[in-house]
Amino acid sequence: MDVANGGERGTTERVLTLLGLLRQRKVWTGPELADRLGVTPRTVRRDVERLRTLGYPVHASQGVGGGYQLGSGQDLPPLLLDDQEAIATAVSLLAGAGGAVAGAGDAALRALTKLDQVLPARLRHEVRALSGSVESFGGGRTPVDPEALMALARACRDQVEAGFAYPSGGEVRQRRVEPYRLVASDRRWYLLAYDLDRADWRSFRVDRMTDVSARTWRFRPRAAPDAATYVQEGVASRVYRHQARFLVHASADTVRAQIPASAAVVRQRGSEFCEVLSGAASLDAVLMHVLLLGHDFEILDPPELGERCRALAQKLLSAGTTTSPVPDMEGPEPQARQRGARPPS
Repeated sequence: MDVANGGERGTTERVLTLLGLLRQRKVWTGPELADRLGVTPRTVRRDVERLRTLGYPVHASQGVGGGYQLGSGQDLPPLLLDDQEAIATAVSLLAGAGGAVAGAGDAALRALTKLDQVLPARLRHEVRALSGSVESFGGGRTPVDPEALMALARACRDQVEAGFAYPSGGEVRQRRVEPYRLVASDRRWYLLAYDLDRADWRSFRVDRMTDVSARTWRFRPRAAPDAATYVQEGVASRVYRHQARFLVHASADTVRAQIPASAAVVRQRGSEFCEVLSGAASLDAVLMHVLLLGHDFEILDPPELGERCRALAQKLLSAGTTTSPVPDMEGPEPQARQRGARPPS
């Protein structure tokens, strides 16, 4: 054992072993812990204080049935996982990141990225094998390759270039990017990245990527747009042929409850108004989408949408005009025909 560091390493290993014992059973007496650790009760007390300093709430009680007990505290201290616990945690996080747990995908990916940083290499193949057997049914995000998701998360974390194949213009092309952020919507995962070949920011759907790889070339981060806002605006409007902006006479919270985040961007404009940015294949479609919200609204952009609004209003007025009832052609024949009279020529 190294004389200079042996004592410190031995203490650290012993404290971690003590933590593991406290998690195995609800209550331990001081002599029991001392016997398991091969130390004196006084050393156990010192190690308990070390755990408390690290943020682990270790409670001590006297009398019959008393002893040391690991409790829950106000802050989350570092976790100690054995191999099986680490594998189970990683597989569960992969399922959450893939969309099996609604609303937990981005948090699951952040936790998985941290776990990946310290996961021993010997456990990685088991995590991959087990994650392949995890499936879900019902609604949720579009499935993505968990290894591709992890590769992109690591590239964002390490600030290294990434490459992947991506469909564009009817063909699959290789893209070379500086990855910035992964963004989770209610349906899909997106990557916000600086496209080196196009010299501009782009968002990419992760489920459309193939052959994803992180490279060793590091880059200096650029001034970037807000990731969530950029991706949402792209999904809700920029991908469509027509975009429109409206001033809706309702609060942003009210309208957000009516429109999915992937369908429109809603910005607060005072306490009783909000701005809605949306897109569609036609101006009529985006206009009807806002009309069906049921609130008064004004058209901000584009100007030609006002003309379409008037044209649609005329059609609705015409359809709502009272007209003569249509004769029932399947009912009884007219009186003249019943009497044998010839119909007029």
